Amino acid sequence: NKMDIDDVDRTPDAEIARMFRVWKTAHQMVIDRVNSISVHRVKHYSRIILVTISKESMMFQVQKNDNPNEQLLVVFPDDKPVGVKTLKALCQRMLDTKVSRGIVVFSGTMTAAANKAIQVINTKENRSYEIDTFSEADLMVNITHHQLVPKHYVLSEEEKKTLLAKYRLKETQLPRIQTTDPVAKYYGLKRGQ
Repeated sequence: NKMDIDDVDRTPDAEIARMFRVWKTAHQMVIDRVNSISVHRVKHYSRIILVTISKESMMFQVQKNDNPNEQLLVVFPDDKPVGVKTLKALCQRMLDTKVSRGIVVFSGTMTAAANKAIQVINTKENRSYEIDTFSEADLMVNITHHQLVPKHYVLSEEEKKTLLAKYRLKETQLPRIQTTDPVAKYYGLKRGQ
């Protein structure tokens, strides 16, 4: 019996390799977002992954070195599709641990209600926390390491003022990048940055 190509991708080894790539890219993304961080893993990611995949053990939390109050939690829910119940549990965990930003890496899809809830959570009225979402497929490859993607830098307010003064520009004359752009989403950029 020959294995179908789809069956090969569903073997435990292929699934482990895929999830490791997703987890590794998520770690790189978080490091790129906060530059210098102290990684405090909520659960240890160890060699047990070679035997079985536990998405709970893939979860990790980080904080900025210069501002320990600014923390980020990355979760990998098992739910397919990810619904409002999972988001409520994440939000409660973020409030309990005083985490200001969360990243949900989902394997299937998100329900329409969950997508709507995230839009509400990420409004300006909500000052408690924010949540970003990525599908596992989005994180299979780190797009910032591709040779055709130039290096992106987030300027501080001082650097932005210096740039505008140097070229005698108004802020409205700078080129725009959409918040939905993959690189902007990767870095967690907001309007005005």
